[in-house]
Amino acid sequence: MLLISTLKFIVSHPLNQSNKIGAVARFVKWQIGSRLMPGDMVYPWINGAKFLVRRGETGLTGNIYAGLHEFVDMAFLLHYIRPDDLFVDIGANVGSYTVLACAAAGASGVAFEPVPQTYRRLVENIRINNIQDRVEFVNKGVGDKKGSVAFSSDLDTTNHALAPDEQRNSAIPVDLVILDDFLGDKKPDMLKIDVEGYETLVLRGAGRILSDKQLNAVIMELNGSGGRYGFDELEILSLMLEYGFKTYSYDPFKRTLVNLKGKNLKEGNTLFLRNVPLVQDRIHNAQSITINGVSF
Repeated sequence: MLLISTLKFIVSHPLNQSNKIGAVARFVKWQIGSRLMPGDMVYPWINGAKFLVRRGETGLTGNIYAGLHEFVDMAFLLHYIRPDDLFVDIGANVGSYTVLACAAAGASGVAFEPVPQTYRRLVENIRINNIQDRVEFVNKGVGDKKGSVAFSSDLDTTNHALAPDEQRNSAIPVDLVILDDFLGDKKPDMLKIDVEGYETLVLRGAGRILSDKQLNAVIMELNGSGGRYGFDELEILSLMLEYGFKTYSYDPFKRTLVNLKGKNLKEGNTLFLRNVPLVQDRIHNAQSITINGVSF
């Protein structure tokens, strides 16, 4: 089933439509090569950026197969972000978004990743791109209060804070920080929040940042995982609306925004945007990017 779903992802990906055979060939090459020579490989990516990848790192191997694993959101980031911006990555995992924003696009960043072994991979990807002078990397989780929470550590890209009734042998303690307190007077231009259902608590601790008009773009995963903690995503949508954000999808080829009036039902992530004229100006004037022979 995993093989079938992976191949479906590859052949249906927008950046593979002009050369599906070549995309499948990249998949086969990686599967064979990563078995013959196990361990880390440096993979050249976009605008001189690169990442370290090994077998089983699904958040990175998707970039090998398709150029941009999460095409819509990653393309939006590349079109929107500017070198003078501050990008904050909450739930950075091994660093795909941080590398795109800070190595490929030249922004500064703060990246939070709570799981120690994943955090070490994040640091390696920051250092291999020589952006450690522009990126602060933090081995902590983000919530609405300081303290500690039990966290899974063996679920790759879906590691998460454990719900009160959830038990896992791999559970580890993770320190939590409040985003407003940690960032102090820093003013992000863009947030990415991928915390497997913990979004409500992240947002409760980010009132100052959400109120600051310099922040006009938030990429947030809304996949129903908040239900494990008793959270309702309608509350997130209502909260973001109170701060002036509306939900959008993005067409990277046409560089157009579509008002969703709710969460994105076609993608795992939803774009929350404010000051849309500014956002549109940025994406319309961004330089073209070419990946796998496809420009957007």
